Amino acid sequence: MHNMTGRIKRFVFLSAAFLFVAAFDIRLHIKHYEITTDQTTETLRIALLTDLHSCKYGKDGETLIRAIDSQQPDLILLGGDICDDVIPDDNVEALLKGISGRYPCYYVTGNHEYWSGRIDDILELFRSYHVTVLNGSSDTIKIGTQPVTVCGVTDPDAVTYAGAADIRSQLDALSDTRPPECYTLLLAHRPELIGLYLQYDYDLVLSGHAHGGQWRLPGIINGLYAPDQGWFPRYAGGMYVKNDQVMIVSRGLARESTKVPRIFNRPELVIVTVKPAIEDRNK
Repeated sequence: MHNMTGRIKRFVFLSAAFLFVAAFDIRLHIKHYEITTDQTTETLRIALLTDLHSCKYGKDGETLIRAIDSQQPDLILLGGDICDDVIPDDNVEALLKGISGRYPCYYVTGNHEYWSGRIDDILELFRSYHVTVLNGSSDTIKIGTQPVTVCGVTDPDAVTYAGAADIRSQLDALSDTRPPECYTLLLAHRPELIGLYLQYDYDLVLSGHAHGGQWRLPGIINGLYAPDQGWFPRYAGGMYVKNDQVMIVSRGLARESTKVPRIFNRPELVIVTVKPAIEDRNK
């Protein structure tokens, strides 16, 4: 009986230790999503980075840069709050140095970039590394033979801090310029505005901001709390499908910059593979 009690205690201790380590694991996770669509003729591979908050990923950002390189994306989307409002931009600049000129890169602002009080310097930093800043604007590129239009809107706080047009006005203006034959992406920091985004018929919307709800219980609670969504947020992280439109929300990359620890919520690099439906039918 004594030996049995000892084994139970060891089992409980080891289980608790395992759960503790798993709960507070903040190693970078690569999260994959796959979408099949009739809107493309070639496979597209998109890397989505959000909510870095100027955090460090190894010397000169090498951990994050190596992870990106391992996935061989066709383009990189930087979905806001890449810079923090308190931490200096050194780690962001290291990341930009590592990806500049090697991938087409697009960036939209998040709320913390405006809260920093140095939004002009931040935008200049991104542009100096040949990152396209989208502020109610779009750009069309070709991935192989497939035209792709990348649209982006500024964070809503741009209205208060920079006198920018509101999100609806930006989306209205974009709807007049989108080429009809292109696969069309919308990069927008805040996922809780999905009801607005869906009115504009984008093929794919990509967002962040929610930090994965900060705490989660996989399979039970997707997120505990997210800014601008409150408790048990609906759009904490994952893929959400409405009719033929898809929104993907990243859990973000913030680690040491956040006051509240991530629990069962590893920071993530999101990789979205968009495949033509005809390719699946031919298998």
